[in-house]
Amino acid sequence: MPEQQDVATDPIRLVIIIGSTRHGRFGPTVATWFAGRAARRRDLATDVVDLADAGLPSTLTDVDEAVPGPVTALAPRLAAADAFVVVTPEYNHSFPAPLKTAIDWFYQEWHAKPVAFVAYGRESGGLHAVAQLQEVFAELHAVALPDPITLPCYWDQFAADGSWPRAAAACNEQATATLDRLCWWARALRDARSRSPFTP
Repeated sequence: MPEQQDVATDPIRLVIIIGSTRHGRFGPTVATWFAGRAARRRDLATDVVDLADAGLPSTLTDVDEAVPGPVTALAPRLAAADAFVVVTPEYNHSFPAPLKTAIDWFYQEWHAKPVAFVAYGRESGGLHAVAQLQEVFAELHAVALPDPITLPCYWDQFAADGSWPRAAAACNEQATATLDRLCWWARALRDARSRSPFTP
């Protein structure tokens, strides 16, 4: 019988990335909600990365140039992750440019790790943004989960007391299912990486 992992001492390290940096963004509200759902689990340790605070340069360096300080500072947090959740709005049928730049600053940090998506927008709920992100992360040898949480017309889900989302909102149950799937993939891939380092 294989030894059972002790979730209390070896939790899944989850990084939640807030992909929008624009003024008036809703991303932090969504990320705070999802991080709260993750905090209910004993098998998760959560780190929230807000790209608005990360200070990543918008211009990538060449191979012979020094890596900027903000990139060096963020790299260990991403490298330590066993799984990612990307919180993104949908802008013009796509995702924000700062999110793409942030993804492109790194490479090995994404390898052989699962990525789930929480998207918000108008009627589509961010599906167009997620479809493109799934392709991007597949190119980076990450496992992009196929069933995102989408939040169409998210402003309709405020409760009477001003909190978000409503207790009966469908996204609450979706969050539980997403975390279950993400943890399964995270454990499986972490075990695989420990047995044999991933080589693209």
